[in-house]
Amino acid sequence: MHSPQHRALLVIGYPDLFNAGDHAAPIRETGPIGLEAFQKHVLENMRRKGKEAPGAKLLPEGDTWLIAEFGGETREEAVDRAREAQRKIEASQKGQLGMKVIDDPSEQHDIWHIREAGVGASRVPGEEEAWPSWEDSAVAPPVLGMYLRDFDKLLRKFHYRWTIFGHFGDGCVHCRITFQLKTPEGVRAYRNFMEEAADLVVRYRGSLSGEHGDGQARAELLPKMFGPEIVEAFREFKSIWDPQWKMNPGKVVDPYRLDQNLRVGPDYHPRQVQTYFRFPDDHGSFAAASERCFGVGKCRSLDGDTMCPSFKATREEMHSTRGRAHLLFEMMRGEVIADGWRDEHVKESLDLCLSCKGCKSDCPVSVDMATYKAEFLAHYYEGRLRPRQAYTIGLIADWARIASHAPGLVNFLTHAPVTSNVAKFAAGISQKREIPSFARQTFRSWFEQRGHRNGDGARHRVLLWPDTFNNYFLPQTARAATAVLESAGCHVGIPERVLCCGRPLYDYGMLPQARRRLEETLEALGPEIDAGTPIVFLEPSCAAVFRDEMHGLLPDNDRAKRLSQQTFLFDEYLRKIDYHPPALERRAIVHGHCHQKAVMGLKPTEEILSGMGVKAEVLDSGCCGMAGSFGFESGHYDVSMKVGEHVLLPKVRSTPEDQLIIASGFSCREQIEQGSDRRAVHLSEVLAMALDKEVAVAPVGDNSRSIGWKRMALALGAAAVAFTTAALLRRR
Repeated sequence: MHSPQHRALLVIGYPDLFNAGDHAAPIRETGPIGLEAFQKHVLENMRRKGKEAPGAKLLPEGDTWLIAEFGGETREEAVDRAREAQRKIEASQKGQLGMKVIDDPSEQHDIWHIREAGVGASRVPGEEEAWPSWEDSAVAPPVLGMYLRDFDKLLRKFHYRWTIFGHFGDGCVHCRITFQLKTPEGVRAYRNFMEEAADLVVRYRGSLSGEHGDGQARAELLPKMFGPEIVEAFREFKSIWDPQWKMNPGKVVDPYRLDQNLRVGPDYHPRQVQTYFRFPDDHGSFAAASERCFGVGKCRSLDGDTMCPSFKATREEMHSTRGRAHLLFEMMRGEVIADGWRDEHVKESLDLCLSCKGCKSDCPVSVDMATYKAEFLAHYYEGRLRPRQAYTIGLIADWARIASHAPGLVNFLTHAPVTSNVAKFAAGISQKREIPSFARQTFRSWFEQRGHRNGDGARHRVLLWPDTFNNYFLPQTARAATAVLESAGCHVGIPERVLCCGRPLYDYGMLPQARRRLEETLEALGPEIDAGTPIVFLEPSCAAVFRDEMHGLLPDNDRAKRLSQQTFLFDEYLRKIDYHPPALERRAIVHGHCHQKAVMGLKPTEEILSGMGVKAEVLDSGCCGMAGSFGFESGHYDVSMKVGEHVLLPKVRSTPEDQLIIASGFSCREQIEQGSDRRAVHLSEVLAMALDKEVAVAPVGDNSRSIGWKRMALALGAAAVAFTTAALLRRR
């Protein structure tokens, strides 16, 4: 069928579901190419789960909305058809509360997003456990309103809650219902409802399965719709082609009972396990967390969103969020997967999870695979040695602190031709990667030597968090942030003690150590937390620890709750104090860090750049592929680069050299630099550039890259030892 290139939407609001059903057939006569519906419960559940619905503000007044889509070879033609339909409806129909023509493509996208979110919005984990068994009944459009009235009575009879949306132009009603399937009484009610619902739809000469098929949930009911003679013909036909009844038994004819083989029936008793994360949003249960996924499969999308980068790279179900969630569910059930935390199949599936947290925001039910992976690995490695990168990259904060005493020497050893190979092998880093260079002077050292500034006339007092990456590797980012914050009237301080959020520890399941890091931070920052001092972060993954992981590990700690509320990403804090940025007439592309998109959002960055006059294109690039330690590890390099090549790296390479590339995450900047000939800058550096601050010059007390004769001798000696070791290893 021909698909018109241009579209316009006519959105019509009705006071209830039944009025919308009554008007579906007449609206078909106006010539739409699509006619969809959703009820307000979709929006209510999206809001309950914190999911964005920007299209809500575009809707006319109503309880239920019909979306009539019109097409044309030009935009004007599509809009004219929508407006003509609007005139006909206004002249001939009563009952609608309002109508609106939407011709802007981005606004149309926002409207469709609500309709497409219907399935995901039907389930609110821990509050509204809706199931799909009566999923897509259909009747002829002229009787849709009457059918919906009787269907509503049936649902109320069984005291069910429900979410309704669907293809009303075809009389197809999608409905997710809160069946109580974990008790014998609930299953009996479920069976009775299904029987009566089938009788109802047959009474309207409709279909039990208007779109998705009968499966196991409705095959037992088919004799009600087709009659015994036709079902017997099905049996005979199937027997001709499958006389031994080997192919897909229990479906369509001689089916399983509709209350048999339930995913969570009365016999469902998941394992009771002790966990490090407390899972406060899942009633303290890892089993309940593993039940969140109910198979929508949005994680299998290849376009847009962050979720799920490993699936986009491999196209394998086991590497999708859904595949991993189902494995964890089966692990907790304990029937198919009997080895629990030590199961190698689960370990293999989780290995390519980048812990990007994309699923936490993009998944309709906020499956948090990064947390589940960290929890699994914590138990999997109990009493075992972890891979060597856990003790090198995972403990990077400790190694970086040691390396900062002789950065020139360390850089020599990690970049010289022979010793760099040995260093990468020892650290578990891919030979195709470059080990990031340590700065000549840490940000903390620079800050302490310069002394406090802007103290007396400051309007705000903040603590700037010297994270491992911007302290030891990219201190120019933190120096730029200091200059910008001071220009905004802030008195900037840093924590007195060297602290670390412990972010890399989560990637290797080192949760006891991660919790200790959080407890140390709470103790060290106690007075500042009690005083309500804002703490500003430059690295999104570090800020996410205090806004997300800390809630899971220390949910009952009052100080932890307050620290979470006092944690701000750099761009968030500038927006909070109503900062007016300096002007900068430049073009830029912006890549958002996965954790920033999942936990904090990119809107503050976009607003600041817009206020500067920077014409920024925010890339729909998903994950960069480096994802903290993931892309550095030997064995993950190919997948890391495949993820980066999906959108980000090709876009970076094609961007003109006079345009800025902005990325706030350390791992993102490393992936860009190592995967292209460009260098990305942090938002703080862009603002400092506009302020014309000399933030990137040699710092106070510069410890030059020259490492001196004694250190050079040590380096050459170490190189000789490394060369000999490498030769012996090759010989073996």
